[in-house]
Amino acid sequence: MAKIIINDIEINAKEGNTVLWAALDNGIYIPNLCSIKGAKTSFASCRLCFVEIEGHNDPVTSCTEQVKDGMVVHLNTPRVQKIRNTAFKLLLSHHAIDCAHCDKNKNCELQNIAKKLGLKLQFTPLRKIPRELPVDCSHPLFYYDPNKCVLCGKCVYVCHEKGKGVLDFAYRGISTIVSTFSGIPFADVECDACLECVAVCPVGALVLKKISPDKKSGIID
Repeated sequence: MAKIIINDIEINAKEGNTVLWAALDNGIYIPNLCSIKGAKTSFASCRLCFVEIEGHNDPVTSCTEQVKDGMVVHLNTPRVQKIRNTAFKLLLSHHAIDCAHCDKNKNCELQNIAKKLGLKLQFTPLRKIPRELPVDCSHPLFYYDPNKCVLCGKCVYVCHEKGKGVLDFAYRGISTIVSTFSGIPFADVECDACLECVAVCPVGALVLKKISPDKKSGIID
């Protein structure tokens, strides 16, 4: 075990564990969207979990930084806040915000992060860059709205680890999306309906379809 200090709080953490999960396991909040506990690697794509560690010249992503005995970590320094807040605004500029009509409303990690950090969801000074991509409702159990995807990569990871591996990243840069091979509808790929992707999605991109209360087998698209 290693003893580390996070915001003046001394905690015990397993050697090899990441700073992010050492903090979260001890009730210390660090915002994040893309990290999965126990995953072999982290995409570090959301850029929200930056911290400053004494001895390091620059802030680092806590989801990729391994715990070391004697480490001293600071969570809310001016540099960390600037990087984190900018990353959050960038996410919002590329995200279809429609909380009132979203099935993940009040159960969305973007809302949780905004609340905990005192940030706003409905306003960003950055120019909006809407995707305007088609929603895939072909699967009988869930739908996929790429316009709400935050590219955290969680669904890609669990699909390859626990499912059939039908999901992956496609294209590059601002055009990057999570997609099936060649954009084939979910109903036409070898999805085994394990629903692990739906379970880990932190926003309203992958959501279970609603079951009609009048028909046990009726699915409302």
